[in-house]
Amino acid sequence: MTRNAIGRMLLTPEDRDAMFRTQRLRTLGLGERPDASFDNFDAFADRVAEVTEVPFSMVNFIDGNRQFFAGLHTPAGTHKGSDLGVTAAGSSRSGRYVALDRGYCPHVVVRRKALVLEDVCDYPRFAGNPVVDDIGIRSYLGAPLIDRTGIVLGAVCAVDTEPRPWGRAGLDTIKSLALELIGHIDQREANSVGI
Repeated sequence: MTRNAIGRMLLTPEDRDAMFRTQRLRTLGLGERPDASFDNFDAFADRVAEVTEVPFSMVNFIDGNRQFFAGLHTPAGTHKGSDLGVTAAGSSRSGRYVALDRGYCPHVVVRRKALVLEDVCDYPRFAGNPVVDDIGIRSYLGAPLIDRTGIVLGAVCAVDTEPRPWGRAGLDTIKSLALELIGHIDQREANSVGI
């Protein structure tokens, strides 16, 4: 979290790489709209939820203006952002776009490393996030999606409405899942350009 010119705390960290990330996401055809691999990202989010035993999980691509849940698992199983309490914003899948100040993935992206919050309420910096009151989020586990060029495209995360003792095993799990997913993204790019 940073402060603006008048010293007010900002909910999202300053993202100096947003322009490069946005360009890279466009090059890869990710982060703007559902595509042919959309269901694959949902399936991956389902797998993250199953492995970590959480009610919510996301594959989240982040540009300079918003977050896009390319993969989404919710308890209702509808893969709709409305299950997260967000409204639709021009997506064929309800509520796949959210502001940068909702949730913790933008922090993972700027930090370029995993973030483990066993109880978000233990951290004043994160306890005031809108997802705490709006959805009841209490625990977060996320890892960055760093592609072959070194750009962080977004994050993969597991979220619970109860505090969770993630421990080292949880950290290793989410990092492993992020590496697996970025491997698929890199392979998809190699296949499309014939590398």
